[in-house]
Amino acid sequence: MLCSTVFDLHCDTLTAFMDRAPGQEHTLNDPAHMFALCKIPKGVSWAQCCAVFVPDELKGSEAWDYYRSHRDSFYRQMTTLEPLVSPCRRAEDIQRAWKQGKTASLLTVENASPLEGRLERVEQLRRDGVVMMTLTWNGENELGSGHSTDQGLTPFGKMAVREMEEQGILVDVSHLNDRGFFDLLDVSQKSFIASHSNARAVCSHRRNLTDEQIREMVDRKCLIGLNYYNAFLRSDGQEATLEDLWRHTEHFLELGAEDCLALGSDFDGADVPAYLDSPEKIAGLKVFFQEKGLSPALTEKILWGNALDFFQTNLG
Repeated sequence: MLCSTVFDLHCDTLTAFMDRAPGQEHTLNDPAHMFALCKIPKGVSWAQCCAVFVPDELKGSEAWDYYRSHRDSFYRQMTTLEPLVSPCRRAEDIQRAWKQGKTASLLTVENASPLEGRLERVEQLRRDGVVMMTLTWNGENELGSGHSTDQGLTPFGKMAVREMEEQGILVDVSHLNDRGFFDLLDVSQKSFIASHSNARAVCSHRRNLTDEQIREMVDRKCLIGLNYYNAFLRSDGQEATLEDLWRHTEHFLELGAEDCLALGSDFDGADVPAYLDSPEKIAGLKVFFQEKGLSPALTEKILWGNALDFFQTNLG
């Protein structure tokens, strides 16, 4: 039995196929991709955060122009595919899309390089409909660094966090390194998200969250999206299994994340095991989680309820 609703905090489908010229592709409805609107099972209400992923090598105006071209692609597809999907920014928009039988699609940014160190760009992103942004990818930018260095948040990064909170763009700490994470705790006034991060105690990759970080996020009523990437599910190089996904889920719950845990697939941006590589298979997690002993209510919270509640609380 499939679940009736899914809320996924992160996919790279919008920008994962960069060999196609922006404006000529319908990346969000290509059945060759892991995520495609046409692959969502009939009767399943789906919310999908679609990231404009900005590679680390793009800096300055190149990063800004790249972001704008894929922002335009997102809205072009929202118009062309209007019978299937609706662009959303708030929880009420998501629920309206579901009532209309459409997928709710939310625009996000992975890597804040398009800001170019300019604080006024945050307001522009908000006007563009961006709901969430990771501060970094793997390397350094004007705000800080991902796991490839130990650079913490820069003075501009700290100002950008406060401006994002003021403008109503959710701060996403996936990819941010440990030093940057704890710098964020000193400046952040609102709940934030790790859109696609797992538990480091289960899989030791530096991109995963430590127990201390998870506890901080639980205390601050944050949101954490389970990542399906093989290398973040297990660290021995073997193909991950459903049991690996369960080990992360169980660990988060042991640390009190019942109201914080959600899904963050990393569709079309990572090596995902075959049993998690499509919307239909994710909708089937309902049975798996309940067979593991989770109640129907807790299963629904992980699959969609916690994410929708978080957006309702933090974006309205």
